[in-house]
Amino acid sequence: MSFRTHAARTAKARLEPFEYEPGQLGPNEVDVAVTHCGICHTDVGMVDNEWGMTKFPFVPGHEIAGTVAAVGSGVDPERLRVGQRVAFGAICGSCMKCEWCESGKQNVCAKRVDTVMRGHQGGFATHVRAADWRFVYPIPDAIAPEHAAPLLCGGITVFAPLLRYGVRPVDRVAVVGIGGLGHLAVQYLAKWGCEVTAISSSHDKEELARGFGATNFLATKGTDELKKAAQSFDFILSTVSADLPWDDYLAALKPQGKLCIVGVPEKPIAFNPFGLLHSEKVVAGGIPGAIVETAQMLAFTARHGIKPIVELFPMSESNKALDHTRQGKARFRAVLVA
Repeated sequence: MSFRTHAARTAKARLEPFEYEPGQLGPNEVDVAVTHCGICHTDVGMVDNEWGMTKFPFVPGHEIAGTVAAVGSGVDPERLRVGQRVAFGAICGSCMKCEWCESGKQNVCAKRVDTVMRGHQGGFATHVRAADWRFVYPIPDAIAPEHAAPLLCGGITVFAPLLRYGVRPVDRVAVVGIGGLGHLAVQYLAKWGCEVTAISSSHDKEELARGFGATNFLATKGTDELKKAAQSFDFILSTVSADLPWDDYLAALKPQGKLCIVGVPEKPIAFNPFGLLHSEKVVAGGIPGAIVETAQMLAFTARHGIKPIVELFPMSESNKALDHTRQGKARFRAVLVA
């Protein structure tokens, strides 16, 4: 069976119809009939070949929800069955035998399969193939498919650091940026039990942020609000792609506080070493989660009724939706509907 897709044939090109034969289904592989596919800024970057790694023709889309269309012979029938509602995201496979995989950290496996970043075609398509069934997740009944799709990159990217870096319900935390990632981060941290401060360039999104669960709000452009927040936070999550005044954010941490960066700034990140060393502060990165973390994210999301704010576009308008995301206009996640 051919997979019918929307693909870029060269960097920054418009998406065009493209069909390919995925080949024989491997024992651990799963074919998913796509019903919804979220759009992430990574998709834009890959279409535009910003990082020089895109292989063309390129099919974007790594926030996928749909139904199981076919399973390989090695797939656990108690976990997945044909016709079942499922989702998978930025990571759809790993070696499952290295020290990282065996310790439950498949997301940092050197041989992990990234759904769009290592030549694997994505979900702007009728069907998409996951390399390993263990990375395909049943969608809880409480989560609609248009909400499930963005969770498999945007949701897990901001949820996993809460687990990895030991965020506690008693912590005072801050989220930088109230966009596609940040609006989910505020919801997760509020339901986690934390006192949440939302940080944005202006007060334009303050009402929205408080609606997501933020207790406090700081605006940074033309104000000294961030400087006044020195030594306020146990944990800061930066979700933006902007180049920030990193020393000011380090100063906003309490001793031994953690700054986790999940947005991708354009320029190298630099700090005054004394701001980092003297109070034993930590700067860390974040990527989408491992298998257990992703399952926990879906369960937590369903239990607490957390929802991404989405704009829906028909799959036939994939170029319009991609441009909408490229221009930063999505509020807050664009999702294609088959």
